[in-house]
Amino acid sequence: MRLLRACGVFFRLSLFFRAGAMVLHLVPRCSARLLWASPGWRRTYTQGTSVGQKWLGCPRDTYRPLACRGRSSVSGSPEVMLTPERYPVQRLPFSTVSEEDLAAFERIIPGRVITDPEQLEACNVDWLRALRGCSKVLLRPQTSEEVSQILRHCHKRNLAVNPQGGNTGMVGGSVPVFDEVILSTALMNQVISFHDVSGILVCQAGCVLEELSHYVQERDFIMPLDLGAKGSCHIGGNVATNAGGLRFLRYGSLRGTVLGLEVVLADGTILNCLTSLRKDNTGYDLKQLFIGSEGTLGIITAVSILCPPRPKAVNVAFLGCPGFTEVLQTFSTCKGMLGEILSAFEFMDSECMQLVGQHLHLTNPVQESPFYVLVETSGSCAGHDAEKLTNVLEKVLNSGLVSDGTMATDQRKVQMLWALRERITEALSRDGYVFKYDISLPVERLYDLVIDLRTRLGPRAKHVVGYGHLGDGNLHLNVTAEAFSQELLTALEPYVYAWTAEQRGSVSAEHGLGFKKKNVLGYSKPPVAVKLMQQLKALLDPKGILNPYKTLPAQA
Repeated sequence: MRLLRACGVFFRLSLFFRAGAMVLHLVPRCSARLLWASPGWRRTYTQGTSVGQKWLGCPRDTYRPLACRGRSSVSGSPEVMLTPERYPVQRLPFSTVSEEDLAAFERIIPGRVITDPEQLEACNVDWLRALRGCSKVLLRPQTSEEVSQILRHCHKRNLAVNPQGGNTGMVGGSVPVFDEVILSTALMNQVISFHDVSGILVCQAGCVLEELSHYVQERDFIMPLDLGAKGSCHIGGNVATNAGGLRFLRYGSLRGTVLGLEVVLADGTILNCLTSLRKDNTGYDLKQLFIGSEGTLGIITAVSILCPPRPKAVNVAFLGCPGFTEVLQTFSTCKGMLGEILSAFEFMDSECMQLVGQHLHLTNPVQESPFYVLVETSGSCAGHDAEKLTNVLEKVLNSGLVSDGTMATDQRKVQMLWALRERITEALSRDGYVFKYDISLPVERLYDLVIDLRTRLGPRAKHVVGYGHLGDGNLHLNVTAEAFSQELLTALEPYVYAWTAEQRGSVSAEHGLGFKKKNVLGYSKPPVAVKLMQQLKALLDPKGILNPYKTLPAQA
């Protein structure tokens, strides 16, 4: 078995490939900012303008679900039900935004108070178009001091606040449930400093992940996380949700790479723990309270993060496997033979490949297989790394663990292979309504739930697919249907969570809990832990104004 080498192009595994050119159709990643951008975004509130009864159908001084009936129709897409119409949730006794509140906000951030209903519509709807709030106002501060003044006013007035970054979350944590004030970090997008020796980046929370990636790559570093939504998501939102992503296997979680945070608390107090020290063993590590807290304990306004050196050589192999047992064995082989240069090991099933082909017109570069894996290496020596990966591929091919494969070193070809994995979420969104589950399981049981659900759901589901970060034990389980179905939801929940708990897994591996999963926290955490979380929330946000209805189960 030999590999045919060609500089800067795919390496062909000649034993398994037919002659002929391979064509991949790469479509640019869809950005939520582009998807939801609307003309006249900068139209703002001016003092004296009536705010009467044009707020998405909501009366000015009260919130009445019956008065808000209707559907969202952003960009001509299918209409989205109001969240309280689909889910059993009741508005808490917060104040409603008044003319006086709008005038106060205008004084704090002149020209950046958005009240136009058409512009607000996009910010009220989540990325999956499954949830819709009824907010009357969007605030766009530029500095931590402006965030502080806004929260000080909202705390005094008992106004609920919904922090929002790129609005790319999967569990409804970034959109209002009712009429909360939306506080966007989009204009807080400045790099504060970067150290070329240590690789420590300090930036505002609204910086887009992809733009930060370009910034540090120009300085021979990379961001320690990479997500499919990187073109839209904000670093502050990444930290607030403790996002995992595609580089977790190599660089670990944000709990290790984030060095410091600046956070504004519910009463407007600015907590400046924006240290750039890698070692600081003085007292409690307060930043950890806010990493993964989803904006319920404070609003992250700035981040200090450690960036690894940019790898000099990146190789990607895309392989077909005859079964999930072979996927696991291929992973073990890669870990043993690639060692420190293994930077990603992703898997997807055949239905995922079918969907990216059907909806996105991406081409499968290998012969059809029940499973596919993407293996990435990152190192400092191109020849050394390519040789190690070549040895691995020869072993897994000759042993029957892999039935077909291709390898790329050229950056453009590498991106084409990654698109097959990164754009699965986009393909699923075009297949119909999506029930999404992001769970952690022992790797040997990672795919069992997918098989179980296909039997359990039968023809009620359009597709049941599994893919994810095998190296992290993280399964993305997705079920698609033509439209939302309460019958299907009842068949899925709490069954999926109970099944996960029986395996001592986690009901949220990296997406967080948000609105959709807040009531299933008990499947992964004991009652004592949940109670302690609620006590911390009461201590830091006694009025409960920060991102209400999210993350923690409702208390009686």
